Amino acid sequence: MSEVLLKATALEKRYGGLKAVSGVSIDVHRDEVHAVIGPNGAGKSTLINLLSGDVSISAGAVMLRDRDITALSPDRRARAGVGRSYQKTTIFQTSTVFENVRLAAQAHGGQALRLFGSVTKDLNVNARANSAIAEVGLTHRANTIAKFMSHGEQRQLEIAMVLATEPKVILLDEPLAGMGHAEASSMIALIRRLKQGRAVLLVEHDMDAVFVLADRLTVMADGTVIASGAPDHVRSHPAVRTAYLGQDHGAVA
Repeated sequence: MSEVLLKATALEKRYGGLKAVSGVSIDVHRDEVHAVIGPNGAGKSTLINLLSGDVSISAGAVMLRDRDITALSPDRRARAGVGRSYQKTTIFQTSTVFENVRLAAQAHGGQALRLFGSVTKDLNVNARANSAIAEVGLTHRANTIAKFMSHGEQRQLEIAMVLATEPKVILLDEPLAGMGHAEASSMIALIRRLKQGRAVLLVEHDMDAVFVLADRLTVMADGTVIASGAPDHVRSHPAVRTAYLGQDHGAVA
């Protein structure tokens, strides 16, 4: 079995008397895509926010390998190796692809506000930015202003910015949202590549894409996990088939 890079145990998020997430445990493995699915209000986005540190944890723990990162802020989790994308793109629309990714690389190294520094450091940052841009397939668009790119390309750019931080774990929140078939196919291929040497946790509503991508699958409802495991096992779970996927999805490849 592959190494567990991110492990959450008995996570809870309480808002007064409401539990948005209750007793959720999840392992995210190296070289795997772990998809989290469920209806609106199931707690998926809250879960990913708890893992990234964007929302404080009421109870439970998050481990990155053997390091407890439960109390770390989002920026410290990012520097530790947890990268994430958001449902809405968080890019600088009037900057080029390269400028966006270079800024992410600088911020990761604590150099975002440095006006002067060694040429070697600048070269290293540039190399990391160019490597991330190449990995998402945007080298030919490196000098393009972000606002002139398609929605799919902007999502690729956001992932390049995540890659520039050299993450061990990548959290993707609905990366296929708003895409047409061609763009979605390109994004699926990219996500498959992202898991090499890393762990990917994916929240996504496109069930066909989920079953194409997922090595492991967790289904949530009302803030809790109702099934988790290999996709074929989860797909055959009666409650999952009835409540979330529908009987027709029993034959999804």
